[in-house]
Amino acid sequence: MISTNRSIFCGSDLNWTQSEPFPTNWVEKNNRFLGIIANVASNFRSHSTSVESQVKENSFENIFIQGGFNVKPLVIETIEENQDLLRTDDRKGKGYKVEINDGSNVNIDESSSEGLSGSRILKSTHEREVSEVEKEAWKLLREAVVNYCGNPVGTVAAIDPADKQPLNYDQVFIRDFVPSALAFLLKGERDIVKNFLLHTLQLQSWEKTVDCYSPGQGLMPASFKVRNVPLDGRDGESEDVLDPDFGESAIGRVAPVDSGLWWIILVRAYGKITGDYSLQERVDVQTGMRLILNLCLSDGFDMFPTLLVTDGSCMIDRRMGIHGHPLEIQALFYSALRCSREMLTVDDSTKNLVAAINNRLSALSFHIREYYWVDMKKINEIYRYKTEEYATDAINKFNIYPDQIPHWLVDWIPETGGYFIGNLQPAHMDFRFFTLGNLWTIISSLGTNKQNEGILNLIDDKWSDLVAQMPLKICFPALEHEEWRIVTGGDPKNTPWSYHNGGSWPTLIWQFTLACIKMGRPELARKAVALAENKLSVDQWPEYYDTRYGRFIGKQARLHQTWTIAGYLTSKMLLDHPELASTLFWNEDYELLENCVCGLGKSGRRKCSRLVARSQIAA
Repeated sequence: MISTNRSIFCGSDLNWTQSEPFPTNWVEKNNRFLGIIANVASNFRSHSTSVESQVKENSFENIFIQGGFNVKPLVIETIEENQDLLRTDDRKGKGYKVEINDGSNVNIDESSSEGLSGSRILKSTHEREVSEVEKEAWKLLREAVVNYCGNPVGTVAAIDPADKQPLNYDQVFIRDFVPSALAFLLKGERDIVKNFLLHTLQLQSWEKTVDCYSPGQGLMPASFKVRNVPLDGRDGESEDVLDPDFGESAIGRVAPVDSGLWWIILVRAYGKITGDYSLQERVDVQTGMRLILNLCLSDGFDMFPTLLVTDGSCMIDRRMGIHGHPLEIQALFYSALRCSREMLTVDDSTKNLVAAINNRLSALSFHIREYYWVDMKKINEIYRYKTEEYATDAINKFNIYPDQIPHWLVDWIPETGGYFIGNLQPAHMDFRFFTLGNLWTIISSLGTNKQNEGILNLIDDKWSDLVAQMPLKICFPALEHEEWRIVTGGDPKNTPWSYHNGGSWPTLIWQFTLACIKMGRPELARKAVALAENKLSVDQWPEYYDTRYGRFIGKQARLHQTWTIAGYLTSKMLLDHPELASTLFWNEDYELLENCVCGLGKSGRRKCSRLVARSQIAA
């Protein structure tokens, strides 16, 4: 049973220090295709993308108890040698094909890759010598491992030995741990990831209060710290304590909106890479997913399928003018919905939730593809917009003024290619290029295949701006002069071309690599990895780089930044085994494109937006 106290502890004489290497039993994914077809009631309300009125069945409410929810006690199983934890299926012993978007197929002969206890171990067709840079990176990554009660539960944000004031860089962040988790999973070390997912799930149920106000039940912490405290009255004995931060201690008190989304994405990745789906089928994990989804899909005042969030609610966790509907949150939200659609157990208690997920996915993909995408043609269209249109079939639906098109964009946008803008609200388009959001539109297939190709074409064409001497810019261009003072409030950490304001972040390489492999352009990823490889080790693995072209180590960058290290290692392994990338990305789901539930047709006073849309959704 989960405690309602603000700490979880266990007797231990271990502090959180470097972990011993944990057992490796690397297994290739057991590809599972789960078709979810939910019976949706014919009335209009049942087509809502919200679950506020749909998931209040008694079976769902029964999971709540005072101060927490009723789940199985946390038990970390030991993976014994010769113990088969994998689900068997009728494809065992047969070859199958992994679909890649470039039209090629990678054949994997499962019959020739049987390992211990029937586990399928991928055999590389070529082995290369591990470089000294990779050896150093693995050493540093293992030094960042945090132990809780003698078991690895995550990696700290940074292990800079010269840092006398680590602030919260000595904590385990959900967002930061994702590349570390993927590196360990691809290496065959699953225990640390499983422990992380289950312990953070425990933290989800704790009481969270900021100035006497408690946020939603499904909120996941931004980070946690393992503290070793002495036991009262017992000399020499101590206990490990988990101390989470839900934003109440963070600088600016930012809400960790993306934490729950990353958690769901990582649960799916664990099952796909290891082939062990028992974790995602646990009652407590299923309940945790439902709580996160209930929080995200609840009714509100918003008119759009996008999530409305405050500034600083994602990787950009300081004031940078991204409040509203930032692309990064929408892309992660879409990815988490697709993950949940695959993993949720479908029964009478979840069919309405699954229907809400399907409806939201359909509406969200249309909204982003239609209104966030810009290329030369679209910008020219905006340039000629009429304003103050009052009609259901208005072309300029958000009343965007043509003068909002920034001067830099007119000459910067290439003839071929395009990207998804950073934000969209009434009378406001944020035309900045945000790398993480655009990469995840590719990975999740939130964008069309043509749009996804256009993003990589733009990055290739604008390499000197978006990659330059250190991949990759977190956003482009930087806010400068009066705009910087107004938007950031004069933030001294986010000065032009520094930190989140146009800084270069090496951790983005793994997501760039994944997107490139999906779109059949691994050479772009290799070029970026080689560029980073030449500097990262020499510069002691900085958190970020400053200046327009990423020449200087960031003025406040921590060294030995863990997700810089892990992002590099994950990229190298994905490039060595590109067939594994298919476990981490999604292809187009054409069923979602046809799932329009607005109830409107081609004729009548009010028409369906999709039917009158100017762009081709499935282009």
